[in-house]
Amino acid sequence: MLIYTLRRLAYLVPTLLGITIVTFVIISLAPGNPADVVRGTATVSPEVYDEMLRLYGLDKPVLVRYGIWLQRLVTFDFGSSFVDHRPVLAKVGERLPATLILNGASLFLTLLFAIPFGLYSAVRQHSKFDKIGGTVLYMLYSLPEFWVALLLIMLFGVKLDLLPFIGIESLNAGELGFWARLWDRLLHMVLPTVCLTYGALAFLSRFVRGSTLEVIHQDYIRTARAKGLDDSRVVYKHIFKNTLIPVVTLLGILLPTLISGSIILEYIFSWPGIGQLFFNSVMSRDYPTVMGLSFITSLLVLLSTLVADLLYTWVDPRVSYERKN
Repeated sequence: MLIYTLRRLAYLVPTLLGITIVTFVIISLAPGNPADVVRGTATVSPEVYDEMLRLYGLDKPVLVRYGIWLQRLVTFDFGSSFVDHRPVLAKVGERLPATLILNGASLFLTLLFAIPFGLYSAVRQHSKFDKIGGTVLYMLYSLPEFWVALLLIMLFGVKLDLLPFIGIESLNAGELGFWARLWDRLLHMVLPTVCLTYGALAFLSRFVRGSTLEVIHQDYIRTARAKGLDDSRVVYKHIFKNTLIPVVTLLGILLPTLISGSIILEYIFSWPGIGQLFFNSVMSRDYPTVMGLSFITSLLVLLSTLVADLLYTWVDPRVSYERKN
């Protein structure tokens, strides 16, 4: 496993290098630049415009600019933002807690309800619970997040005035006590958490159901039941453990969302997280911030996939990473 892990870590370097090249080229080919954004909001002379290009380093060829960015990356220096000239890592660090809180709560609720729901639907296949639950989940999965978010805002935020829908806390949160401020933040989390959770819940529960059905029809499950084991023991000792293998793979893909956040939902709810920062950076042509966020997200995806592969040996001891002759 050590050799396998080292080999996979070595593959990260060229993979990340390729991702950064593609991302940098796409950003450079996109119409507009920070100087154009400023020129669109104010009258700028050609001399000032050229000076702004030089200040941003945009007067150099694409390959030269990428080489400069890559040299900084070696020392984990993502540069400074074109918007406020602050270090990119500092801006990411400020937004990270809000994204972790929101997406962590969503992932916890998804796992809490999706896994038992999927297991029960598979064990009770073709029952009323399975048919009705499957229909409801398919309907939820087909609903766009931004559309549901707007509906929830109009109903619970505007019409009924029950839940806040802007930001992470109220404007007077600094005047509240600890518990009152905590409750205020929890209320602000309700609507965005619901929007983040319902789609993942529908997808993961159906995924668990499908994986469980494949395991149920295996010979060793029929043998366990033929020996007289009760259903609860068969489900939790034999079916559930083998269902976890594909679930672990899926979690390896879902975990990076804890950091990257949801761009659309964070923008709709004005949630001060990574997703909102990504959206604002793209709109303002803040190239260093966009590249920094893209690199961090890509690295997390690759590392999460590696961790998921290594967890296979814990879920299924039959999995081996030894080199086969």
